[in-house]
Amino acid sequence: MSTLAARRRRGIDFWPGFVDALSSLLMVLVFVLLIFTIGQFVLSDALSGRDKALAALNAELAELARTLSMEREAKLKAETRIGELSASLASTGNERDALRLNLGQTEEALTQAQAQLEGSEAEVARLTLDLNALAELKKQLEAEIASKLAQLEDEQSRLAVQTELNAKSTAQVELLNRQVAALRAQLAELSAALDLANAQSKAKDVRIADLGKELNLALANKVGELQRYRSDFFGRLREVLGNRSDIQIVGDRFVVPSELLFASGSDELTPAARARLDGLAQTLLEVSAEIPPEIDWVLRIDGHTDKRPINTPRFPSNWELSTARAIAIVKHLVVSGIQANRLAANGFGEFRPLDPGDSAAAHAVNRRIEIQLTNR
Repeated sequence: MSTLAARRRRGIDFWPGFVDALSSLLMVLVFVLLIFTIGQFVLSDALSGRDKALAALNAELAELARTLSMEREAKLKAETRIGELSASLASTGNERDALRLNLGQTEEALTQAQAQLEGSEAEVARLTLDLNALAELKKQLEAEIASKLAQLEDEQSRLAVQTELNAKSTAQVELLNRQVAALRAQLAELSAALDLANAQSKAKDVRIADLGKELNLALANKVGELQRYRSDFFGRLREVLGNRSDIQIVGDRFVVPSELLFASGSDELTPAARARLDGLAQTLLEVSAEIPPEIDWVLRIDGHTDKRPINTPRFPSNWELSTARAIAIVKHLVVSGIQANRLAANGFGEFRPLDPGDSAAAHAVNRRIEIQLTNR
């Protein structure tokens, strides 16, 4: 009882519990600070990664901006180039119109030159006849003068022999002298006229040569202009028929193997050949629309075979086969819209081979259709 009373007198001791509570609180605070530190570290690392990603995005944006700038510069250059090409196209159109006008003037000058040439030829013919007549007259006068001179010499000889000259002889001598002088003057006039005629003839020859040069130059210009359209036509035709190694351009001719259009020994066009010829007709219509009307062009279709003979009721020889094939192509082109007066069909049989050999390859080369765009 005394012990319990003593304890009550000392009071209740709260300090150990307070220390325990404070320790627990400190541990909680340390734990919270640790969590905060770890979160701060994680957040800093995340922000650093985002900064790097943002820097990379900024670099990509800068690269895209530079690319966009280059694209804009390229677009500006392209627009400038398009403007230049448009101006060049307009200039080319003007030059083409000028060339057509010049061609018309050249045609007119060519017609006039031909007329002058015909007139000059007639004048040369007339001058030639006059020269021949003058030359003949000169010969006659020279012969007559020679005869008169001979007579005068004989008369003078006889008069010299005579001892006395009477008045009649003197008058005859004077008359003969006058005749000789008149004949000499007439001969001089004829010689001058002959020289003048020769000079005029030489001038006419020079003018004829000049007109011939002008005519040849005009024809060369027309041939050169047709050559440009022929090249364009052949280029488009190769696209239509296909870029095959056995389709060739030989000089001014487009050479197509017969196997592309016909069966062996036949003049019937295959369905594929009809499709190709439709494309050929369309190409020819497009090109012919650009050819000036003053160029009188024609499309020649030439058929050729190999040397192996054929003898059927329809084709007694290769002449008939090659001609029938050319005519079949021409008829199909007429149906496709080409004017008949712009087409010509020819058959040469086996008589114009490209390869004179007797092999299968030579026969294949010689079996062909030749297409030529030329002047009429």
